[in-house]
This record gives sequence, C-alpha cells and structure tokens, in this order.
Amino acid sequence: MAIASDHAGFLLKEQLCKFIRNSLEYKSLEVLDYGTSNSEDPVDYPDFAQRVCRAILSQEVERAILVCGTGIGVSISANRFRGIRAALCQSPFETKLSREHNDSNVLCLGAWILSEKLAKELLRIWLKTPFESKRHQRRLDLIENNLNQDQE
Repeated sequence: MAIASDHAGFLLKEQLCKFIRNSLEYKSLEVLDYGTSNSEDPVDYPDFAQRVCRAILSQEVERAILVCGTGIGVSISANRFRGIRAALCQSPFETKLSREHNDSNVLCLGAWILSEKLAKELLRIWLKTPFESKRHQRRLDLIENNLNQDQE
C-alpha cells in the first residue's frame, strides 16, 4: 500500500504509517511512503497524488492513502487518473460505502478535519471492507464507459 501527503498532511501521514507498521493486525501490510518525506515545508499536493496514482496504475501497489489539509485537493488530483477511484472520507459510514459500493482504491483524508483517532478508525474500516462487486460493478462499468466516450 502507498501513502503520501503534502506539508499540511505530513504529521497525520506519519501517524498513520506508524500505526500500520506497529499494528499486529496489519503486520503483513507493506507501506510505501511516497512523501513528503521529512518536513512540513510547503510542497504541491498534486505531485504526491500523482506519485501514488502511478504506483497503483503500474500495479506496484493495489491501494493508497493520500492526506492534505482538507483532503479535497488530493482527491481532485487523484481522480484525474483513469482507473483511480479516490474517496474523500470523513465518517465511518462514508468510508465503508466507498469500498462496498465504489471499490475505492485511494482513501483521501483531511488532516485539518479529522482527529488522529478518527483517521485511524477510517483507515481500519477502509482496509477491512471488501467491494460488493455483484451488486455495484455495473455502476463502475458505466463510469468507465463514460470516460471512454469522452476520450473519443
């Protein structure tokens, strides 16, 4: 799994990395940190969204987490990539449905919006919730087909 943030999301990203790496529940989950790597110095969130989206599209990872101040910027940036289904989540209900109904492959979080405790809860839900493909695949296919038509 990939994780990245801009400067505003740096501290929450670091907390989530530590949480995953120190959790027995996620012992087998490898976390690849795509930055920003060591400070809260200003950086541009689209650069980091692009890095994790390319990692998903190249099949280096299956899913990713993106963090910025509100989560809005990284979610908009990530959803510009065909095949990326980035979900900005602020509640357990949204998070669960983003996986069950939409097969989200990028979880976007807002560091200014969420507490560390809630962010960890959302991450847990997102990691454990499967996609209900039989029921919702048709809608994902409609989205993909609409994208293909726009490209013609």
